[in-house]
Amino acid sequence: MPVTLQDIAAQAGVSKMTVSKVLNGQPGISEATRARVLTTAQKLGYRANAAARTLATGRSDTLGVLVPSLGTQYVSEVVRGADHAATALGLDLLISTTQERPGREGHNVSRLSGGLVDALLIVLPYALHDYAPALLDASLPVVVVGNESPGQPLALVDTDHMAGARLAAGHLLDLGHRRIAFVTGRPDVQASAERLRGYGEALRGAGLPVDERLIVDGDYTQPGGFHATRTLLARLDAGGLPLPTAVFAANDVSAFGVIEALRDHGLRVPGDVSVIGFDDIPQASQVHPPLTTVRQPLPEMGEVAARMLIARLRGGPAPPPRTVLPPTLVLRASTAPRRPH
Repeated sequence: MPVTLQDIAAQAGVSKMTVSKVLNGQPGISEATRARVLTTAQKLGYRANAAARTLATGRSDTLGVLVPSLGTQYVSEVVRGADHAATALGLDLLISTTQERPGREGHNVSRLSGGLVDALLIVLPYALHDYAPALLDASLPVVVVGNESPGQPLALVDTDHMAGARLAAGHLLDLGHRRIAFVTGRPDVQASAERLRGYGEALRGAGLPVDERLIVDGDYTQPGGFHATRTLLARLDAGGLPLPTAVFAANDVSAFGVIEALRDHGLRVPGDVSVIGFDDIPQASQVHPPLTTVRQPLPEMGEVAARMLIARLRGGPAPPPRTVLPPTLVLRASTAPRRPH
């Protein structure tokens, strides 16, 4: 039979009301009594009924996390950080995916905000403007991680993409590279535009022009990076132009495709062409050669966002409109000084 509040009260020598207050985290109970009740509940194997608790308190003690998919290390790293913060503070996560379908975002948000969760963390949204007003009307604490959208009214946790791109391009310039190609990210993502802008700023700061022929469209995927590099090499070959000595890919996953395409073309990394990525997902240190990249502090971003939400639930101030964490350069074996020709 399930353990009841009366069972715990009898064993702990307190009233049923005291047990209820302790299990629901309510104030007015001494620390000694609280510890005795919790120890007794654990010894008896008590499991709270989440539905009953929600009805009684109006809270589920659950953070919702909306993600485009669970198939990318970017998302898994952000969720790992959020889970660490939530677990440390006694809350659970409820994860909902859109399967990369923008049309599902609003539907999933509506379900989560209908009482299933106390607050919502949205990772890399596609269609935030479609449902942001409804979230504001619902008075549900919300924090967005990544994919800043100009004018969106919700709190954001992100990294400084322009500064990170300047770090990446600056590293290549310091190694003596002057012909640096860039593989872009998705055109609908603000971070992609900021990384391209940072790349251009670094080149101009070094007195170099931005050669549009060295910029090719990618989509943040490994096949996208592969095909973009194939397109770049074919374009330069057809025009009789020299190859780049370095390639900056807008994220690590596309950098893996860049390296594959360069090898298919008979080029060595970094012997002939240096390659740098952006994000520092776990796989970046496991490929060959290990990828030099710009570290976006993904677990920390998830943890910061979750702590903001939990603080808000516990009576703290509203999260700041924009929290930007600094990127860092991670040096590995895929970049090297430019070889003299």
